[in-house]
Amino acid sequence: MAFPGASCEVIDPRIRRTRQLLLQGLEKLLEKKEFDQISVQDIAEAATVNRATFYDHYSDKFSLLKCMVGSRFHELLAERQVDFDGCCGSALKAIILALCDYLSQVREYKPHMESAIIAVLERIILDGLQKQPPKDGVPVEMMAAAASWAMYGAAKQWAETPDHCPSEQVVDTVVKLVGPILLESA
Repeated sequence: MAFPGASCEVIDPRIRRTRQLLLQGLEKLLEKKEFDQISVQDIAEAATVNRATFYDHYSDKFSLLKCMVGSRFHELLAERQVDFDGCCGSALKAIILALCDYLSQVREYKPHMESAIIAVLERIILDGLQKQPPKDGVPVEMMAAAASWAMYGAAKQWAETPDHCPSEQVVDTVVKLVGPILLESA
């Protein structure tokens, strides 16, 4: 399943199948090698497609990784049935908890991974804010961008802190930081 608004979201079953093969190929390779050591040719071979087919679907290996990370994070949110309606503090907590749990599982925090996760957060928040537009006149796109970056930054700092507290304990702190952006303007 792809995350909303992503270039990896497709309807055609043939395209979906090819992209799934490419994602699986990259996943297999990441079990054996660091991302920087993987070439597009390696991914194409692991996916049993030719290099030209890879480029028919993705501009480079970074766009494939971004799609993979965004899809995985979105799937985690879907498994947890997380839905933000623009004004629910418990939904905000669930998003932040999922974000912390996801980041604690990821080995590296590269910029292309950050942008994929932030894009998912921003889309979910924007969808929720459009259901409950703020009364203070601040554009919902700006609020969603500010909140998603703040959530990601706080969760990343927590994840990178040695001997950090459990994710459940940090959620309330992040809500205190992000809540005023989202919940008090509703």
